[in-house]
Amino acid sequence: MIADVASSKPAGESRIPVEDRLFSLVLALLATETGLLKSEILSTVRGYAERYDPRGGNANLERQFERDKDDIRDLGIPLETVESPDRPGDNQALRYRIPKGEYDLPVDVRFTPDELALLGLAAEVWREASLSADSQRALTKLRSLGIEPREPVIGYAPRLRVRDAAFEPLRQALDRRQRVRFHYLKPGEQAPRLRTVEPYAVVLHEGRWHLHGRDVDAAAPRTFLLSRIVGDVKALTGAPFDAPPADVQDRVLADLQALRLANTADLVVSAGSDAEVRLGKRAVEVDDDAGVIRLHYTDEVVFADELASYGPEVRVIAPDTLRDAVRSRLATVAAAHRTGGAA
Repeated sequence: MIADVASSKPAGESRIPVEDRLFSLVLALLATETGLLKSEILSTVRGYAERYDPRGGNANLERQFERDKDDIRDLGIPLETVESPDRPGDNQALRYRIPKGEYDLPVDVRFTPDELALLGLAAEVWREASLSADSQRALTKLRSLGIEPREPVIGYAPRLRVRDAAFEPLRQALDRRQRVRFHYLKPGEQAPRLRTVEPYAVVLHEGRWHLHGRDVDAAAPRTFLLSRIVGDVKALTGAPFDAPPADVQDRVLADLQALRLANTADLVVSAGSDAEVRLGKRAVEVDDDAGVIRLHYTDEVVFADELASYGPEVRVIAPDTLRDAVRSRLATVAAAHRTGGAA
């Protein structure tokens, strides 16, 4: 989102939209702990860098930056000005930053599933841009200025997983009330099985999309995790079905939440580790003295994958099935490394 230097911008490229420039400025000011000088902002941030002249004569650009500062503050974003201790009163030595702690959402703010779905649609628009080459150049440029971002810039763009590959064809099938057919890899099975489903709803739960519908072969309702659908989803023409109950989404989410609350894990997490930070946010009980946290989970397979990714930072106390699942994954990783080393 932040451009490299002005000289790298092809001549004659269209002007950067105001929203893009403000967003790029916010990203840059969030990524720095000590703040950025005005000259650093004007020469590196997308929307300014394209018009920046390193030889001087940037008065119009500086006025634009002053207006943008006011616009950002009007949006409620806490932009700070930090005076240089060895150059007090010198406007050219002022540094600008946005304190992340004051920018985060309050801890008591929660979103409903419908609100999360809307945020997800917005996130889809930003996702490609936030992972673009501009973003990578922005990080490189910040580091070249001696500024190490506290967290990846992508952390300040929406990170909701908006769609698995199956999302769009399932959405279309829902709209048209068509049966669908896909291969589904159930945990513990060696190969995916072909499923024919009458789709009733696609819901978001714990950041993952689920399909709920009637499994035609089983003649019973089933809920599928979209990430376990293998290959393409095929809509079956000429196979309409009756509309599901109006409150089907609420029912599915209630069932998933009940399943989550029924599954409880006790974990020992290393103090100060990434696991403590991430898992601690979801803990329902914490024993600081023992370093033990308790939390709920919906899918044991998915949760075991997550816990294994933390390596030695997490030790599972209970339940036994979850502990065995994590141990199995770590053993597989260790065996793979031994095999690779021997080769």
